[in-house]
Amino acid sequence: MMKEHPTKKLFIAICFLWLQATGCAQNPQNWTAKQLMEPSELSSILKAGKNVPVVLSVGPGAIIPNSINIGMVKDKANLDILKARLSTLPKTSRIIVYCGCCPFEHCPNARPAIAALKEMKFTNYYLLNLPNNIRKDWIEKGYQVSE
Repeated sequence: MMKEHPTKKLFIAICFLWLQATGCAQNPQNWTAKQLMEPSELSSILKAGKNVPVVLSVGPGAIIPNSINIGMVKDKANLDILKARLSTLPKTSRIIVYCGCCPFEHCPNARPAIAALKEMKFTNYYLLNLPNNIRKDWIEKGYQVSE
C-alpha cells in the first residue's frame, strides 16, 4: 500500500479553504429547509392578496407579480441596492427573496441575498424554493407572472 504524501493533504486543505473563502465551494447553503418557501404557498398568498410579504427579485428579472426588481446581487452595486431597500423595512418584515436564474447549487445571487438578511438581523425571511430555475419551478407550473 502506498503512503500518501503529507503535502497532498495540505494541498487539499488549502484548496478547500480557498473555495470556501471565494464562495466557489459547491452548494454551501446559507439557508435552512425551514427558510424555503414553496412556490405554491407564495402563489396562494398572492392570489388571496392579504398579508402579502415583501417579495424581492435578486436575479435577472422580476417575473413574479408585485415583486421588486433589485437586480443580480452578485454585483456589488445591486447588493448595495438590496441593503438600502432592506434598511427601510422593520426587522420583523416578512420578506421573500428569489432568483431563479439557475439551480441553487450554481446560483450566484441567493447566497449574498440571504447573507445580507442575516447580517442586517432580519428575523422573518424566506428563499423561494426554486431549486431548478424560475421557468421550471414557477412558470411551467402555471403560477402567475408579471406582464
